[in-house]
Amino acid sequence: MDLKVGDKVSVTKKFAESDILHFSKLSLDTNPIHVDADYAGASIFGQRIVHGMLVASLFSGLLGMKLPGEGSIYLGQSLHFTGPVFIGDEVTATVEIIKIREDKPIITLRTYCKKIDGSIVIDGEAVVKITV
Repeated sequence: MDLKVGDKVSVTKKFAESDILHFSKLSLDTNPIHVDADYAGASIFGQRIVHGMLVASLFSGLLGMKLPGEGSIYLGQSLHFTGPVFIGDEVTATVEIIKIREDKPIITLRTYCKKIDGSIVIDGEAVVKITV
């Protein structure tokens, strides 16, 4: 596999109510900020927000299927949630190689999500082992 610093891939997803409801069931996170319109309407956001971990899960698909791709193993992830994602928002998740270890098949990638307006809503780093 020919990987280099600066390689990156992205995916764009629009989050629907069904995504939030499915994720709530799978994760057992039924915090009313995500699932109760009245509760969320009285919050600092004024409406329901998408689970941050649901948005961040886009990184898993990119790392496991695109860059570095099949056979890669997640070793770690840091996440900084810098803004809300609302139901109906379209978000682009990107992973970009920022470091390749020379002594082991391990790479570090910047991981971030942006809304259409360009605002970053998640920023972090992932460390991945390449096994193929």
